[in-house]
Amino acid sequence: MTVAAAGRLVVAVYGTLRRGGHNHAVLGGARFLGPARTAARYTLLDLGVGFPGLVEGGQTAVAVELYAVSAATLARLDLLEGVAHGLYARAAVELHDRTEVLGYFLGDGWRGERRVIATGDWMEGR
Repeated sequence: MTVAAAGRLVVAVYGTLRRGGHNHAVLGGARFLGPARTAARYTLLDLGVGFPGLVEGGQTAVAVELYAVSAATLARLDLLEGVAHGLYARAAVELHDRTEVLGYFLGDGWRGERRVIATGDWMEGR
């Protein structure tokens, strides 16, 4: 079950939607809830195209930021992430404290570069 905050869904972002990322403005009026880490069961990939991808499996605790979002903001995020076209899929992400929030996983159709980000933090060193 995913966590809700004040009637809004909680979304974890790990790439260009984070503060300082070039897509952060898409979050609009979303409320920043703070930084977090996922459970150590994912792999974060540098796709070589200016944005990362999260995949299930692995042993990395990925650095994320949590936001409480409205249904309208969630729809904008789905559009940005190409959910309808299978670029990313929205699903539950487990955090380090075992709570679940929403997040975006790289879809099966990605055929480009996939370099593992061992630190789990895409913004590190940028």
